Amino acid sequence: MKFEIVSDYDRLSQLCETAARKSVVMVDTEFVRTRTLYPQLGLVQLFDGDNLALVDPIKCVNLDPLWDLMRNESVTKVLHACGEDLEVFLHVAGFMPTPMIDTQVMAAFLGHGVSMGFGNLVKEYLGIELEKGEARTNWLARPLTDKQLDYAAADVFYLLPLYECLKEKVEQAGWFEAMLTECVSVAGKRNKSRPTSEAYLDIKNAWQLTPRQLAILQKAAQWRVEEARKRDLALNFIVKEVNLWKLARYTIKSKGFMAKQGFEKMEIQRHGSRLIKMVLDVEKLRESELPPKIYRLVDLPGYKQQVKAIKDVVVEIESETGLAQEFLASKKQINQLIGWYRKYDQHPDKKPDMLLSWRQPLFEARVKPIIDEFN
Repeated sequence: MKFEIVSDYDRLSQLCETAARKSVVMVDTEFVRTRTLYPQLGLVQLFDGDNLALVDPIKCVNLDPLWDLMRNESVTKVLHACGEDLEVFLHVAGFMPTPMIDTQVMAAFLGHGVSMGFGNLVKEYLGIELEKGEARTNWLARPLTDKQLDYAAADVFYLLPLYECLKEKVEQAGWFEAMLTECVSVAGKRNKSRPTSEAYLDIKNAWQLTPRQLAILQKAAQWRVEEARKRDLALNFIVKEVNLWKLARYTIKSKGFMAKQGFEKMEIQRHGSRLIKMVLDVEKLRESELPPKIYRLVDLPGYKQQVKAIKDVVVEIESETGLAQEFLASKKQINQLIGWYRKYDQHPDKKPDMLLSWRQPLFEARVKPIIDEFN
């Protein structure tokens, strides 16, 4: 396995020009995200079948040739478990590689579920056992050790034969077009961002709060996201999620009460006055200005019976297709389906995954009677 470390703009341009003449290129990233909100890029690995390059984004400041390659529609970018890699590209470059294929999605169309690891796939399909020891390394440190560089290079070197093997099997199974559609869907979900005003909906146990308490949580959660983005700091390093909930639940109006409720000293010192002001501001709001109470699907009549009936359909389709239940329809996707009918009045913008793309012909006719029965 031969590779080169690229930290020079001219060499990067040459490699990317060569790769642009290929139909596919293997891509991976190494990054660090411990205290930061956004991933910090430490390395980009590229393999076009001839040249294997480890691009150093710390030393090579201008990555425009790489971004041009990632945008090139005539070159398919192949990644594995691409979710976090896509976030890296979105943050650092402002876009995601396109077109893109994820070998983890390919494996799912061969019955492996949704989270088959790269090492396990390489072992199963290529008969090679990869080293795992450097997965948690600090990719921002320099110099990187030979062991770290070998680990990073292997991620794209073995990705190519794995991709070729999976591609043949997915085509034989008749799922290739569906796989391409699913990869587009995966990327599309990563590209969607919820408005900061809705951040409170992601706070655990928000459903327990009254509308006025929710208004406090809404203000605090929106402020926390905006503060985290401004400072590039992980959300819980601004204020812990549970403390935002306590602020709203107990309408906290003093720093002393914050301390009694377990707020950290730094949270109180740095943000206590601001949080208290949010509580006081919400007290002045009219009822019509408050967010609606959150109603959970699980509290709707017939919900559990509906879920069970839909899961029975998923089991049937699993036996017919060989696709894993969690891939066909996860718990979240089942809830999305039920919510579309029972909370969102079948709004076209919220159409659920189970009624889109390749899943639609599998599920639509079978789940509609179940939904109708409980509506």
